[in-house]
Amino acid sequence: MKNLAKKRAGFTMIEIMLVTASISILAGIVVVAVNPGKKIGETRNAARISDVNTIINAVYQYSLDNEGSFPASINAGTNCGVSVQMICATNYDCTGLTDLSTYVVGKTKKYLTAMPRDPKIPSGSLTGYEIFRDVTANRITVCAPNTEGDTPIISASR
Repeated sequence: MKNLAKKRAGFTMIEIMLVTASISILAGIVVVAVNPGKKIGETRNAARISDVNTIINAVYQYSLDNEGSFPASINAGTNCGVSVQMICATNYDCTGLTDLSTYVVGKTKKYLTAMPRDPKIPSGSLTGYEIFRDVTANRITVCAPNTEGDTPIISASR
C-alpha cells in the first residue's frame, strides 16, 4: 500500500503538459483579441485629432483677434505633404519650416501654452504636424500625416 501511495502523489508529466498547453492557447487567444499594438495606435491617433483641432483653433483665434488675417508664416498650398508646411516646435531654429511660435504661442501664451507634438515625435524641431493656407478658398488646413494603422492622414480645415 505504501508503494502505491508514493506513485500516485503529484501530477504526471502528461497532465502538466496538457495544462500548460491549454493555458498557452488561451493566453494567445486573449492577446490576439485585445491586440495592444492596435489599441496604442488608436490612442495616438486620437491624440493627433485633438492636436490638429487645437492648432487650428489657435490659428483661428489669432485670426479673429487680428482682423481676419492669418499668421504670415503660413505658406500657401493645396494638400498635405510639403516640407515647408511642417510646423516648427517652440524654441528651435525654424528655417524652412512654418513657425507659429511668435503668433500663437509667443510670450503671452494667449492661444497655446506650447505647440502640440505628434506622439511619435517627442523632441526636435519638428512637431509632426503640417499647416497650409488655401489662397483661393481662404481656408487653413492642419494635417497629421504620421497616422498609424489603417487611418488616413488626419486633417481639419476651416
